[in-house]
Amino acid sequence: MGKHIFYEESGQFKVAEVVQENGATFLVNTQHGKRAKIKSNHVFLSFDGDATQFLQMATALAAEIDVDLLWEAVDHETEFTAEAAASEYFGSKVSDIEQAAILIALHAVPVYFYKKGKGVFKAAPKENLQQALAAIERKKQQEAQINAWVQDLLAGMLPAEIAADAKQILHAPDKQSLTYKAVAKAADQQKTSVFALMRTVGAVPSLPEYFLDGFLLAQFPKGLDKEEYPLPQVPDLPVADAAVQAFSIDDLDTTEIDDAASLQDLPNGNKLLGLHIAVPSLEILPNCALEKRVFEHQSTVYYPGGKITMLPPEWIAAYSLDEGKLRPAISLYLEVNPVFEVVRTETKLESIYVANNLRIQDIEEFFLPEQPRSATEAFPHQHAMNWMYDFGIARMKVRGKYDPDRLPQYDYNIELDENEHVQIKVRERGSPIDTMVSELMIYANSTWAEMLHKAGLAGLFRVQPTGRVRMSTQSEPHIGLGVQHYAWFSSPLRRGADYVNQKQLISLLKPEMQPRFAPQDSMLFAVLRDFESTYSAYSEFQRQMEAYWSLIYIQQEGIQELTGQLIRDDLVRIEGLPLQGRVHGIPVDAMPKSRMKIAISGIDLVQITISLNYVNALMPITSEKQ
Repeated sequence: MGKHIFYEESGQFKVAEVVQENGATFLVNTQHGKRAKIKSNHVFLSFDGDATQFLQMATALAAEIDVDLLWEAVDHETEFTAEAAASEYFGSKVSDIEQAAILIALHAVPVYFYKKGKGVFKAAPKENLQQALAAIERKKQQEAQINAWVQDLLAGMLPAEIAADAKQILHAPDKQSLTYKAVAKAADQQKTSVFALMRTVGAVPSLPEYFLDGFLLAQFPKGLDKEEYPLPQVPDLPVADAAVQAFSIDDLDTTEIDDAASLQDLPNGNKLLGLHIAVPSLEILPNCALEKRVFEHQSTVYYPGGKITMLPPEWIAAYSLDEGKLRPAISLYLEVNPVFEVVRTETKLESIYVANNLRIQDIEEFFLPEQPRSATEAFPHQHAMNWMYDFGIARMKVRGKYDPDRLPQYDYNIELDENEHVQIKVRERGSPIDTMVSELMIYANSTWAEMLHKAGLAGLFRVQPTGRVRMSTQSEPHIGLGVQHYAWFSSPLRRGADYVNQKQLISLLKPEMQPRFAPQDSMLFAVLRDFESTYSAYSEFQRQMEAYWSLIYIQQEGIQELTGQLIRDDLVRIEGLPLQGRVHGIPVDAMPKSRMKIAISGIDLVQITISLNYVNALMPITSEKQ
């Protein structure tokens, strides 16, 4: 047998037959029969005899070494060599195999022995060793727990710990958590996705709940606010004239009634139109807990079957303009002459009596202001609403936005019963009620925005000098609406921007109150940024859930074909549903807004997608309803 060496390479101990020694290197034949060069500083010892047997014996002896005894035996004060450690453990006369075994053992347990150089080590201090061993034990226990959970998951069972973390695992996983590691490992073994595995074992709730969970984790990572906010004493405001009999117009399910209107005849033949807006901002103090909630929520979240209110229920109940109640409000009074010119305006903080909460579903079929009008009323305030509609049309003409030949657009209301049976109700956008209400609010919002601008006060303005609408802390024209100034004031129970603007407006009406925000206030810029991003996220979630329930409706009704209108490229807006989809096979010469028949080839409820194929072109819509 020739000369052999025992050496380290890539963290492993190996043996090889020496062919030639050249000072700094050895030319060797490895165990695998390959010729290689080994640097001398990687070689620990040389020996004669069978190389394979040597390595096997050294490895076996290393496995028998009592590491704790070895740690006790070596010098703890200074660094030591492997030879010294072997002498302490085996005795003064150490064989090559024993020395190799000690080297293998020392390298195998770095928590006991710190490597300081070639064949040189330092014993770990006792405290460090105990901590390291405890960590290793914890790691072993964690691995055992992960493997136990993996076995349960593969057997179709849901461990309680994973069930408790299910929302986090599905929507915002901590990839270092044991529960996520177990799910990921089980999913990998099943060659499936985490979502699919969790759904198989029952960790995914109904899809609507699953989507809501994801939204809540993203937008409310600390959970929904459950704090109670004591109501202050309702402010003592002047009570409006008894002739002011305010009424609101909202959907049946509206509980946050922000706005109302009133109408009086004046002795000079003019009308006094009152626009009344709820004013919770009057009693919300800067930097108080409730204001922080407003800035955290920024808006009420709406989605089919539910909502998350910006303000707590007790504050909504106290300030909503509910029927039969005397409620604080900011009122804008407009004196309007017989040709619908506004001859003067006045803004007041006052308490108003709300005579009626009219509901659109109850009155819309009777509100027909474009048809001959009766001397009797089919519902309260019908005559006042007829006049307000005429005023609204006049205002649209002033703004340059009146278009009687406008093609119809639609809003959709999705209703669910306890069995999640879907009803989708369609309303034409721009109906007489919509026209009347929107024009009244545009007038109020633009008037108050101009007041802030003239007073040099900052606010959250809606501006569109060119291009797209955006928000700004300074007023600019809004060409889409045809007004010089515009900001939201009219939904303070539901939108944070309205709260900010109301606080600024109140400082003009109550000089003893300072504006909430000064110009160039850094916090106001932060509120603007947060409002835009949050409002956009809420709107996207609402669209997502409307699309989901639209797909459920299609399945529920057994619909096989749809009609749609091309938006651009292959993106089509589905008629009769709040849904868009990409359609395969649209002719390359199809123009935007062209209508088509579409066949449904598949629906994926998890991804909220629908597969659609072009069938044929349809005649364009003229003035008929969908």
